[in-house]
Amino acid sequence: MLKLQFGVKFWKPSFAMMLTMLRHLLSILLLPIVAAVVVPAILLMTFAPAGSPWENPLRALPGGLCLLAGLTLFGWCVWLFVRVGRGTLAPWDPTTNMVAVGPYQYVRNPMISGVALILVGDAFLFGSWPVAVWAGAFILINHIYFVLSEEPGLEKRFGEAYRRYKANVPRWIPRLKPWTGN
Repeated sequence: MLKLQFGVKFWKPSFAMMLTMLRHLLSILLLPIVAAVVVPAILLMTFAPAGSPWENPLRALPGGLCLLAGLTLFGWCVWLFVRVGRGTLAPWDPTTNMVAVGPYQYVRNPMISGVALILVGDAFLFGSWPVAVWAGAFILINHIYFVLSEEPGLEKRFGEAYRRYKANVPRWIPRLKPWTGN
């Protein structure tokens, strides 16, 4: 803690903590921000639908709900990667501990589900078919990546614990009851 002249205390992060925050910020900026913000923005600028997204409440309500749910799920997953996994969401800077709590008890890839919900929310909100197609492509690309690279890598890193988790928790469609490891 850093104490200032009026007795107010401020938290002074260590160099290691600042480096960790920078690693997380870079992984978030390079991966989900590009997928959920940059690509949809380019698609919207290129294939702009007519009118405001707020003109049609039948689009705005589901779009806003999907965005909110996706952002919440994504944020929760990032927090779990920091607190439990002790790593980032980036493949080049992965977690050191397996994360199988919170939404990971229901589905193996809730972070990707969160980003997909954000994209679906964007598609609804803006009434944009190109963004909807991008959401489908994003899901397909991630499915292929997870099957061919991510899951084999997790099996190598976490061994039997991951194989047991993988056998009990579905990849994309959530379980109805949380998996507790038993």
